[in-house]
Amino acid sequence: MKQISKIVVVGGGTAGWMAAAAISKLLGTRHHSITLIESDEIGTVGVGEATIPMMQFFNKVLGLDENVFMRETNATFKLGIRFMNWSALGSDYFHPFGVYGVDMNGIGFLHYWRRFVEAGGSPDFGIFNAETMAARQNRFARVPNDNPALPAINYAFHFDAALYARFLRRFGEALGVVRQEGKIVDVTQDGDSGDITSVTLSDGRVVEGDFFIDCSGFRGLLIEQTLKSGYEDWSKWLPCNRAVAVPCDKVGPATPYTTSTAQEAGWQWRIPLQHRTGNGYVFCDAYLDEAKASELILQRLDGKAQAEPRLLKFVTGHRKKMWNHNVVAMGLSSGFLEPLESTSIYLVQAAISKLMTYFPKDGISDHQRDHFNQEMLTEYTNVKDFLIAHYKLTTREDTPFWAYCKHMDIPDSLKDRLESFKRHGLTLVRHEELFKEASWFAVLVGQGLAPQAHHPVADVMAEEEFRYRLSRIREGVTARVGGLPSHEQHVAQTCASLQRIDA
Repeated sequence: MKQISKIVVVGGGTAGWMAAAAISKLLGTRHHSITLIESDEIGTVGVGEATIPMMQFFNKVLGLDENVFMRETNATFKLGIRFMNWSALGSDYFHPFGVYGVDMNGIGFLHYWRRFVEAGGSPDFGIFNAETMAARQNRFARVPNDNPALPAINYAFHFDAALYARFLRRFGEALGVVRQEGKIVDVTQDGDSGDITSVTLSDGRVVEGDFFIDCSGFRGLLIEQTLKSGYEDWSKWLPCNRAVAVPCDKVGPATPYTTSTAQEAGWQWRIPLQHRTGNGYVFCDAYLDEAKASELILQRLDGKAQAEPRLLKFVTGHRKKMWNHNVVAMGLSSGFLEPLESTSIYLVQAAISKLMTYFPKDGISDHQRDHFNQEMLTEYTNVKDFLIAHYKLTTREDTPFWAYCKHMDIPDSLKDRLESFKRHGLTLVRHEELFKEASWFAVLVGQGLAPQAHHPVADVMAEEEFRYRLSRIREGVTARVGGLPSHEQHVAQTCASLQRIDA
């Protein structure tokens, strides 16, 4: 079997440079050549600017200095997502990255919270979570987790995706990644195996490869246009198929959270960076035309628009084969799940991690491909169900779009989970799922689905002990948050001593 030595990444942007940087770091360039082809003429989508905490791990694997990363990408910190108008007009809840309280006697804290509410306690579950309370006060700091009496502060980032790609390009090229500028006009396949052997650029250059990573965006130049891998359409559950994106001037201190506001035919994001605010309206064109969506997003900015709204068209779903022949698709080439929970960059990260697990040395086996495809399908499916829950659990019927979402049929896997949570307070989270119990609790209760009962173990604790423990949890949250500076102050301090690297 032929040894895999020449790796070609097709497409740049965040996905392409994440792949090239990680592969060059982990595999090295002693036995592998890594070439990335991108075209300035085509450009990149570059709207994914909000992340989840696993982004910290990716940067650590690469060995990136977090302060330098913050400075180079105009990043801010993120404690979670604020959801406004989702369950009803005027509703407002927060999905934090951290946990609520502490699990006790083998069961989750949500059962103790339910007992607390039934006894007349505040239904505001955010008071038991440090990230939520810090977000409400616009506070943030990276703190050591060396005091068990104080909760951790879990965080992710908002950053400029174009600047991050540029940052990773410098990193990857320093490790030996070769960038080829050009537009691919032809793809050559082996006549016997069907594997891709080379791509031809518009100026006639031929780039040969043993293994290709398709980061060419929605079009899927290799995975779909060439290999016809097929696409699984999930639009019936996630009907939004358009987005208009526009940056605006920063008008106040950057919040340490993303804001998602439900609008008439979808939702609007607000992502605060150091130098500007990112905005977008994700919507369904069956309920709102593109021109009107652009008009509405411009009306709803809290600062002066820095550009005209840019339209993006997509179909929610995934490639039926994300690894087909000798091509692995990543990013938009592999599928699209709207950025409601900031999972786009995570799914690139997951694909890189799984590719490294199954990376072939001497030829590709069906075993490697099948396991990669099944694991990535599981990742997409778990995120899909979580996103659908946001739409399904609404009381809104004030527009045709929300009436559709409220009454639409949903996957059996989600039906079972919602019923289990409603009846017993059980989230049925499996080990391999991205979103754990705290996330499901935040969204389901935030959307108005309160458990009707709690686990009997939560009733065993004596009342005095129960109230004491909950008071200690709240005291810990208050002490932790009270010791934090403002988010803006911490970002400024993080970047103050660093000199920006010239692009």
